[in-house]
Amino acid sequence: MDGQQDGRQEPATDVDWDALRRAAADVMTRAYAPYSGFPVGAAALVDDGRVVVGCNVENAAYGVTLCAECSLVSALVVGGGGRLVAFTCVDARGEVLMPCGRCRQLLFEHGGPDLLVETVRGVRRMDEVLPDAFGPAALDVVRSHREGE
Repeated sequence: MDGQQDGRQEPATDVDWDALRRAAADVMTRAYAPYSGFPVGAAALVDDGRVVVGCNVENAAYGVTLCAECSLVSALVVGGGGRLVAFTCVDARGEVLMPCGRCRQLLFEHGGPDLLVETVRGVRRMDEVLPDAFGPAALDVVRSHREGE
């Protein structure tokens, strides 16, 4: 998997997707999902070799419910940061789930276009599951424009 595609460096890592799914399934058992009854667990490999996990945390005010990906990114930051290189998410049956649009954006921020995402159709790069993503580079363009005024 070490190489280049479309001019970008591929993550140089061997991903144990089975271990990531097991970690996601394990943390899924800790989800707080009394309203939907739909527990979700997520796990990701960080560029330094750590695995970070997260589960969904529901709230009676549905709009403030946290997806598993939000918990995962919080764990990443609390644990010292780093770049996500591989990500998976599972339901109560251990079946792979796709992150919602909001969570894809969150994952893009911490993994970039090369983040590998396990999908129901196989492993895909983040730039395939979130094409034309908005990210830090877009803010740099705005800052540069302001400085040039």
